[in-house]
Order: sequence, then C-alpha cells, then structure tokens
Amino acid sequence: MLGTYYYHEIMRKTIVSFGTLFNQIYIRHDDSTGNTYSEMKVPLAYGPSQKFLARLEQQADLNKPVQITLPRMSFEMTSVNYDSTRKTGVTQTFKASDGTNMKKVYMPVPYNVGFELNVLTKLNDDALQIVEQILPYFQPSFNLTVDLVKSIGEKRDIPIVLDSINFQDDYEGDFSTRRALIYTLNFTAKTYLFGPIAESSEGLIKKVQVDYYPDTNTKTAKRVQRYTVTPDPVTAGPDDDFGFSETTSIFSDAKSYSPTQGKDI
Repeated sequence: MLGTYYYHEIMRKTIVSFGTLFNQIYIRHDDSTGNTYSEMKVPLAYGPSQKFLARLEQQADLNKPVQITLPRMSFEMTSVNYDSTRKTGVTQTFKASDGTNMKKVYMPVPYNVGFELNVLTKLNDDALQIVEQILPYFQPSFNLTVDLVKSIGEKRDIPIVLDSINFQDDYEGDFSTRRALIYTLNFTAKTYLFGPIAESSEGLIKKVQVDYYPDTNTKTAKRVQRYTVTPDPVTAGPDDDFGFSETTSIFSDAKSYSPTQGKDI
C-alpha cells in the first residue's frame, strides 16, 4: 500500500486558496476635506511575521518617509491535525469519472490545516482598514471551493474558520525605533486528503438482466422469462447521448443463470 506514488497537490492548493482570499486588500488615506490622496494595495507574502520584523530592525534605509515595507500582510501554515469529528468509513468508496474511464476512489480523510495571518502596519488606522475588510466575511467561517482532485473533477467546499484575533504593538526603544502594529488572525481550514485513484474493476454498467419465476421459491421454480436492457449504442460513454435496447426471451427449460460463470447452467 505505502510506496504507491501519487500527488494531488491538495495541501498546496489549500495554501494557495487561503492566500488568494487576502490578495485584493486596499487602504486609502484621505485629507481633511475627505478627498483621497493616497491608495495602495497591501502586499501579501508567505512567511512568518518575525521575518519582516527583522528586516525593519536590520535595514536602516527602510526608515524613509515613503512607506515601502509597511503596511503588508504575511501568512503561513502552522499546523496539520486529523479531524476525528468528520471521520467516515475507511473502506467506503465511490465511483468517479475522468470523462472516459470510471475510477474507484476511497473516501477522503478529514484534516484541519492551521493558518496564521499577520497584518503589519505603521499606523493604527491602516490596520483597522485592513482588519475591517476581513472580519465581516467570517461568521465564523467562510466557504472556499477548491478543486481537490482535478483528474476526477472532485471539488469541495472547504470551510475557513476564524479562530482568534490578537493585537500587538511592537514599539520598544527610543524615538528612532520604527513602530510596527501587528494584528494576528488564526484560521483553520477543514480540508480533505485523498489517497491514490484506482481504475474501477467494475466499470460502467452496460447490461441489465432480470429473470422472472412463477414462484418466489427460486430453488424449485423454473424460470419462464428473461428481460435484458443494453445501451444503444453499446459503446456509449457516461456523457454521451444514447438510448436503450430491450429484449424479452421466453424459456421452458430448468436452467438458471450463473453470475460467476456468466452463462445458463
């Protein structure tokens, strides 16, 4: 079982999808008359907040009147935990199609992926603008549709749950020390992980056959009629436009159909 290569990129897709939620955040600055004199898109990057704080402390040239580094946002994956509350049967499977062939897929395994979103600003008003554009969408969750397994078209709604919000004013030292206001938002993405996708040994149902008996005791009763239905044409796929071909046969023998041998005995 272990050692069979497969990679659905589910964790990567979950991280990317989470990041895209916050890549269109803007802030504005207005003058005393209410006219907007400055508008900027808040940069978003993957990485811990300590990385950006270290740049502020070590690079003196960032202390310019023009705001280059702040405000900005950063996010990172912090944890991966199994979610037993969403557990399903480990042996349950379902059928899926890639457009041509049928696939046998085991039920996915539920996992919670933890994320941390950091909002770093110099001005408190900038931080409030950013946070206020985020919080109303989480009550406390926001559903995000993710194409988890592209080969079978398996799309699922992944709830992104807002767990907590923390505030930190990182301002220590003299007046030359640059101030950084940090809002930390913790989220949980309730995603699913799929195992390897196997070719279905059963395939599409191309024939339905029913034998009729005059009595409910099929051990003593003899079959009298067989009803058979096949798709027309028989080469039709699951997405094709097709009809059905029906056949009725009358029997007077004492034979019965053997599903294991595929013939009357």
